[in-house]
Amino acid sequence: MKQTISFVTLGVADLARSRRFYKALGWQESSGSQQEVAFFQVGSLAFALFGREALADDAMVSADGSGFPGFSLAHNVASAKEVDATLLEAVSAGGKLVRPGEKAAWGGFRGYFSDPDGFLWEVCFNPFFPLDQHGFVQLPN
Repeated sequence: MKQTISFVTLGVADLARSRRFYKALGWQESSGSQQEVAFFQVGSLAFALFGREALADDAMVSADGSGFPGFSLAHNVASAKEVDATLLEAVSAGGKLVRPGEKAAWGGFRGYFSDPDGFLWEVCFNPFFPLDQHGFVQLPN
């Protein structure tokens, strides 16, 4: 697995409140945002806000805190095949497969693994947010 983090996604209790908070800090929301998720370009990383319950549901874990710490890390790759290969690599390295790679309702392809401490990583191919020549996600302005 390439040593990068593509997204930091926080599972928040009130998405509208969190959007207002980050905008009040002067953060510019990406036009790639949608009603259920807010995206912000933060240097070479993308920062996302997603409803806590919805994010836990996406990873197929409980939102009560026993299996979900309130955020996930994401590693974006250039193809669906790379999602599966990266998940296999993570499991081979001692991670746990949480959700196998599969087509997402929004049109991409993703799966989840957890590291040995239970922190969730989403491995994602997102055709709407291309990777640049360095493999970094590029959100729309």
